[in-house]
Amino acid sequence: MEARVSGLRDLYEDFVRTFGNVLFAVCLFLVWGVLTLIGVVVEQGLEPSAYFDAYAAPVARAIVRLGFDNIYHSYWYVGIIGLILLSLTVCTFKRVIPARLPPLRPVRIDKIPLNASIAIPGTVDDVRAKVDAFFRKRGWQVRERTFDGAEWIFADRFNWARRGVLIAHLGFVIIAAGATIYWARGFAGEAAIVTGQTFEIPRTHALVRLDTFGYKIQPIATKSGMVYQPIDYVSHVTVTGNDGVAKHETIRVNQPIDIDGTLYYQASYGFAMRFDVTHNGARVGSLSDRTLMEGEALEIPGTLKSVQYARFVPTVDRVTGQPGPDPRVNDPAVVLNVFNGDAQVGAALVPLQTWIDLGGGWRIVPHTYLMYTGLQYRYDPGATLVGVGAFVLLAGLVIAFYFLPARLYVRVDEGPEGTATVGVAATTVKGYDIYEKQFGELTKALEGNAWTSS
Repeated sequence: MEARVSGLRDLYEDFVRTFGNVLFAVCLFLVWGVLTLIGVVVEQGLEPSAYFDAYAAPVARAIVRLGFDNIYHSYWYVGIIGLILLSLTVCTFKRVIPARLPPLRPVRIDKIPLNASIAIPGTVDDVRAKVDAFFRKRGWQVRERTFDGAEWIFADRFNWARRGVLIAHLGFVIIAAGATIYWARGFAGEAAIVTGQTFEIPRTHALVRLDTFGYKIQPIATKSGMVYQPIDYVSHVTVTGNDGVAKHETIRVNQPIDIDGTLYYQASYGFAMRFDVTHNGARVGSLSDRTLMEGEALEIPGTLKSVQYARFVPTVDRVTGQPGPDPRVNDPAVVLNVFNGDAQVGAALVPLQTWIDLGGGWRIVPHTYLMYTGLQYRYDPGATLVGVGAFVLLAGLVIAFYFLPARLYVRVDEGPEGTATVGVAATTVKGYDIYEKQFGELTKALEGNAWTSS
């Protein structure tokens, strides 16, 4: 039985030694920071095929298999937060509280680096009362205690600031709680909605219909030439939430709308295309009725050929016949890539209402462009907690770094020839060197006062 208890005690001490180690906590924070950075760099929530298109195969496989495509909901991310909270708890109760909130107890004054001994005329009781008044007058919190018949004076300055680190720890706990709530209940995504199209949000089943989309471009003349600066993107949408009532809303950049607690942001815009596809002069409805986004392709039936809609060109330079820099729609065209199997066999800049012939009686005519809006949506029920936690964390750090709690240990003893000896020692939570100047000024003021016997 004793061996089992001893083994458990050793295990507990190893646990406290590991999770109470500052270096271990710092390493956990570094891992958390790296995982968070991965979530910023790697676009989240895409289909696996999108990662294989964007990255080399080994990198894409690592992203998908390790859950980096949805990292904020992964067990890696939540597990690291749990370990950080555990480490903070151990550090708080085993290191921070004992160091920051020391009990009132007697010390060996001459063993503390910041100490002084001052001889003051008067009886012990009289000098003790005057020392008490001296510190109280200067804003120190004074408490008197008796240990083994000896009376001590404990004077504290900014004693409340000792809790700054504890407040910072509490702030991180609140942030972690908010992140956990988002992990359990929150979600985020994005959608590209073509004018006239209705999109259903997968998690909430809210309906968003793009009625019209508009954008404003401001030409700015610079020394290097004309620059076209986008100044506004506007999506006019009809939304239907849980109440079943259709409402007209306007989404602008940095002006999201709220549907049942989910925020929708204006993120991007673009041009979708419809093509007239004919074979031997007859319109092919299955291909002509499709609306293509950039990067999508039309597969030509009965052949290995396909035509990819690469990008939309709002303005073609009339002099060079090449894509112009003006993003406003003036003389529009599209860039089409032609493939035979997996091999690209050609590319062409095709103005609207003109065509390219693919051979075998197939003709492609860029017919109509439609604006689409790129929306990002996010539901984060823990956002308020994260905001509160960030404020509490900042407040704790400000308290911990900009205030210097100090404690004075004062003992008044009988001195020679009608004097009392005042022994003073000082400690701080930030070491002795940082308080050396203030301690010298304080003891000098204490010694220089006009002390007289009652």
